[in-house]
Amino acid sequence: MTSGFWRRLIALTRKETRELLRDSSSLALGVVLPLVLILIIGYGMSLDVKQVPTAVVLEDSSPFARQAVHFTQGSEYFAPVFVSSLADGEEMMRRHEVDAMLVVPPDFSARFAEGWAELQVILNGTEATTAMSAQGYFEAGILTWAAGEGARRGAHSGGIAIESRIWFNDANTSTWFYVPGILMLVLTISGVFLTSVVMAREWERGTFESLFVTPMKILELVLSKTIPYFVIAMLGMVLCLIVGRVLYDLPMRGSLALILGESMLYLIVALAIGLVISALTKNQFLACHVSLMISFLPSVVLSGFLFDLHAEPLAIRVVSGLIPTTYYLELMKSLFLSGDYWPLIVRDTAILLGFALFFLGWAFHMTRKRVEP
Repeated sequence: MTSGFWRRLIALTRKETRELLRDSSSLALGVVLPLVLILIIGYGMSLDVKQVPTAVVLEDSSPFARQAVHFTQGSEYFAPVFVSSLADGEEMMRRHEVDAMLVVPPDFSARFAEGWAELQVILNGTEATTAMSAQGYFEAGILTWAAGEGARRGAHSGGIAIESRIWFNDANTSTWFYVPGILMLVLTISGVFLTSVVMAREWERGTFESLFVTPMKILELVLSKTIPYFVIAMLGMVLCLIVGRVLYDLPMRGSLALILGESMLYLIVALAIGLVISALTKNQFLACHVSLMISFLPSVVLSGFLFDLHAEPLAIRVVSGLIPTTYYLELMKSLFLSGDYWPLIVRDTAILLGFALFFLGWAFHMTRKRVEP
């Protein structure tokens, strides 16, 4: 009796193992997905803020002033760019090229010699975590230099004050930083996740084959399947806007029409990605996991929603540039907190439009390919 048990157990185990080896999707979910997650989270995701892009504004270009900000050079915490005017630094911050400005006023050297001087630190509040960390780095660097200078000068040493200002986030609250990300997640879930699973169910059940023999055009078929999810996603997005405004006093410094228009464009991209996934997998279970792996998880960890991309390794920043969520989230943060900065709007809109055309073309190609003899 015991020998029969082991014989049956071994036979069934061998059968299931062979089926598993033949099923490439199960192998991918069991082996590839954990490896991808551990590499992304373990190697790429970091709460340590380093290499903060910083515009060092030297309105006082004397050697003494340069010495005062020398701590930013060669440090793993700063990536300084030296400019001579505050206007240049402001333009770089609006273009999201820097996250902070260290401003040395024109009379810094003279006032320090007289006994008291002031440096100004301006931080980009759309990246709340980076702003707080960078403020601590600046204060530590400036005060360390001032203490050393004071010890060198002795009784003739001067004092120094640090004036910190946070732009684009007057309330200094992380809620303003996260609400645009919540909007992105709402559109991603409705556009990619739900669409791919529901459409894959149609492929799995053979419903599409029944529709293909009717006079219905491919465009009509795809639109009829995606319009309900488009409406639901935009409804959820509008509700989030209302809640963010009423409960959290979320500012909308940019145009509301642009916020809605960019959201519609990103939703089209998300719907097209969902259509591609469903046409490639034609299986609900597989579509669910593929959507999770290539859309939802990257949207959370690679778009700048949870982590400042400036603090991530170059490889992670390159990968983040290949997903549309990064550009939509950047647009939303800018439109909500900074206002209508047109060079950024035009650039990111063009990129999202390119993603939309690419994935829509791919989705239509996959659907047409299915009905070809």
